Amino acid sequence: MIALLVVLLLIVVAVTIGLLAHFLVSGQKTEYYHGVFKILDVRTNSDSGHNGVYQLKDLKEISENLVDEIFIDSALNQHYVKNRVVRLTPEDNGVKADIIMVFQFPFAEQRAVRKKKIHNILNQKIRNTRALSINASSVQVNGKNINPREWTVSFGTTINPPLMKRNIKRIILHEKYHSPAREYDIAVVQFSPRVTFTDDIRRVCLPEASASFQPNSTVYITGFGALYYGGESQNELREARLKMISDDVCKQPDVYGSDIKFGMFCAGYLEGIYDACRGDSGGPLVIKDLKDTWYLIGIVSWGDNCGQKNKPGVYTMVTYYRNWIASKTGL
Repeated sequence: MIALLVVLLLIVVAVTIGLLAHFLVSGQKTEYYHGVFKILDVRTNSDSGHNGVYQLKDLKEISENLVDEIFIDSALNQHYVKNRVVRLTPEDNGVKADIIMVFQFPFAEQRAVRKKKIHNILNQKIRNTRALSINASSVQVNGKNINPREWTVSFGTTINPPLMKRNIKRIILHEKYHSPAREYDIAVVQFSPRVTFTDDIRRVCLPEASASFQPNSTVYITGFGALYYGGESQNELREARLKMISDDVCKQPDVYGSDIKFGMFCAGYLEGIYDACRGDSGGPLVIKDLKDTWYLIGIVSWGDNCGQKNKPGVYTMVTYYRNWIASKTGL
C-alpha cells in the first residue's frame, strides 16, 4: 500500500498565468509561464517534515511533481516540457508557491489561446479537487517502508558492471494494491535523469487496451532471477521462451483455480521446465507481432515455486491496466 502525502491546495484568488518569455526552436515557440499556487494547512521549519511540518525543499519537490502530473495527464501533454518552483513563501495558513512552467507550441496558435488552455487545465485539476495525493518520500511494500531514492536501476545484460544506471525519482503503486493480495500488482517508476536509448537499450511498445493475444502464442521473459527454486539471482540477463495459457486451463482446480483474478494470466508449460523464478518479479513478458515490433503484454507477478508441474507463472495483464498506465504517464 502506497504511503501518500495528502496536501490541500487552492489557487490564490485565481491561477496567475503570465507569459515571461519565448524562444524559437525548430518551428515551435518555447514559452515560459508563471503560476502562483497556495499550499494550505502546512507549516515549514528546518527539521524533517512530519505532522504537517515540512522542509521547504520537500514542498518544492511536491509542488513540481504535482504540476508534472497535471500536465502529463492533460491535453497539453505533447507541449509540456517541465516546471520549476522559483520561490516558496510561508504565510499564515500555508505556503505560496511561484512556479515557472515551460511549454513548446507551434507558431500558428495564438498566445491568448495557449494561456487560456493552461489556465483552464490548472483550474480544473486543482480548484475542483479538495485533496491531491502526491507520492511521499517512501512507499510501503509488504509492510515495509521503502525510500525510492535509495534504489538504483541497472540497464544492460549484466548487473555488474551495468551498461547504464539511473536513480529512482518516485514509484506510483496502483491505488488498489494491498499486500499480501495479488490483485492490482502493478506500479509505474520514474527515473532520474531520463533513460538515454541506444542500440543496446531500447523501448518496448505498450499494447492498446483492446488488444488480445491467443492461447499458445509464443512469448518471452527476461530477467536476472534464480535458475531454480531456492537459488541465487544471476548477474547475467537470461531469456526463456514460453507459451500463453488460456484462462480455462489456468483456472482448472489442479492449476490455480479461483486464485486467478481479472488482470492476471498464465504463461509457461504445464509440465514445468521453463518459468520465471525468484528475482524475476516485475520483469517483462513480451510478444513480437508480424512487423517485428515487440510489445510488453505481461509483468512477472507470482507463482508456486519455479517450473513446477501444473504451476506455470502468473503475470499481470498489461492491457487490463492500460488506461491506468495512461492516466499516470500520458502514454
